[in-house]
Amino acid sequence: MRCPFCGNIDTQVKDSRPAEDHVSIRRRRFCPACGGRFTTYERVQLRDLVVIKSSGKREDFDRDKLERSIRISMQKRPIDPERIDQMISGIVRRLESMGETDIPSKKIGEIVMEALARIDTVAYVRFASVYKNFQAADDFEDFVHELRPPSPPTEE
Repeated sequence: MRCPFCGNIDTQVKDSRPAEDHVSIRRRRFCPACGGRFTTYERVQLRDLVVIKSSGKREDFDRDKLERSIRISMQKRPIDPERIDQMISGIVRRLESMGETDIPSKKIGEIVMEALARIDTVAYVRFASVYKNFQAADDFEDFVHELRPPSPPTEE
């Protein structure tokens, strides 16, 4: 592992332990060249995934990009960070176990929305506003209206 401070390639692992999410390994490292200390995380990757954008462009799947977009939608929501990490790991495992290496971005968006809908409706609407490219307040209104069950007719 390359030292982030001096670029030395020969760094040493001083401590390894499971991370809080229990799906990755946290490693404390030391660089003998500059004395720098840093932490790395190691995760299991079942297969290399490629995202097929709606434009047809192909790009490598980026877990960090997925995590950033989910965390943005959940900003200032009363959700335990560990629960968010578990949700992200679950989404990635689901994508990896689909059996396909090429996954349409639309499918990823649907899976994320499905997971968010189970955890927090505000985060779900926030994510949907970007994913579905809302352009006006009416788009929000229509989307939220679809979320609400129809109210029973009132008797007069």
